Parts: sequence; structure tokens; C-alpha cells
Amino acid sequence: MTNPTPTVTRTWTCVLFDLDGTLTDSAPGITSSLASTFETLGLPVPSPAQLVEYVGPPLLDSLRLFAGMNEEQARNALTVYRADYHEKGAFDSAVFPGIRGLLSRLNDAGIPIAVATSKPELQATRILEHFDLAKYFDVIAGASEDETRSAKSDVVADALRRLTENGVDLAQTVMVGDRAFDVEGAAQNGLPTILVEWGYGSPAEAAGAIAVVHSADQLSSLLLG
Repeated sequence: MTNPTPTVTRTWTCVLFDLDGTLTDSAPGITSSLASTFETLGLPVPSPAQLVEYVGPPLLDSLRLFAGMNEEQARNALTVYRADYHEKGAFDSAVFPGIRGLLSRLNDAGIPIAVATSKPELQATRILEHFDLAKYFDVIAGASEDETRSAKSDVVADALRRLTENGVDLAQTVMVGDRAFDVEGAAQNGLPTILVEWGYGSPAEAAGAIAVVHSADQLSSLLLG
């Protein structure tokens, strides 16, 4: 993703963050558990590059789109995947450089922040607690266990609802993510998006974002001035 140096000058009252590819480099654990899932189901294992495409969107959608599964097959694969990921893949990830400091500075500045991820909410909370990041967030919103809430637009809407209930000022709220799904999901809720280059998106996915950043320091400048 290459954009001119961002010149977004706005005072944000709230920031929403995607998780996978934005806060944490989680692809190793996700792709490993996916490969194990395909092996368990007796299916050909996609290439590493193909497996990375699964990272970000709701997994049911990816299984239908990329693997050609029907609803029943996709839900069965999701069950197998979740069991493997819970035991092996969840913590096979790392916090991206500079993220911890950025979250701390946002807290110090009194700016409410939330996570809005298509990953199941309980799993997302478990991972954030493991990396000692959960303490920074006012709300951690994710997919429901039954996947009735998994689209990014629905997760963002849920995060905004809970923030509103907490009395958070949403007048100037921004989404930070790494995929087109983040841009689209935020836009459906009337929010702009800043895209990060260190995630799993392609340059084409930056369309619609108000800025693209290449480092946590650059992101900090846009969020905190």
C-alpha cells in the first residue's frame, strides 16, 4: 500500500481497532490451524499465500469463497478450526512493533478505544489478555459464537452501541485496520478508516481509506497530532 504522506488533521474522540493484521501479527497461528483443518478434513491444503487470504474476513465467508464449501461444510470446518486454534494457534502471534506504546499514549490522552474484530469475541478477549493489551480498551467487540454477528459492519455497529452505552463521545470516531473489509465495514457505519501497511491487505484495498500509514509512529501522529 503506498499513499502520499497522510495529512489528516482531525481531533479524534474515539478510535476503533481491528485485531488481526493491525494490532497483532496473527497470521502464523491462523494459517497453521487452517492447514491442520484442511488436513483433518482430508482436503488439499492451500498454499501459504492462499491461506493468508483467509486472515481478516469472517472465516465462514472465506471457507465458502476460497474453498467452495457449502454452508454445512463451512460450519463443520469452522468447528474443526476453532478447536485447533484454541489449543495451538491462538498465541502463535506477536504484537506489532510500537502498538503497545501507541495504545498507552491514547489512554494517557483520554481517548476511548475499542477493538472491532471478526474473530470470535471470547477468543479475541483471550488473546488481548494474553498479551496484556485488554486493559487499554473500553470495549472489545467481536463475532458472536454462532456467527450471526460476524460481518465487520455488524461488529463495528455493536462496538459503537456499547461505546454509546458507556457514554463515549463518538462525534469524531475513526477505524484503524488493514483490509478492505475494515474500510467497508466502517463506512457502512459512517466512519472513516486509516489503513496500516504492516497488515495483510494489498495496495488495492487502500481504496476508500482516508490515509495509509507505514509505522506505529506515523499512526500515532494521525491519532494524537
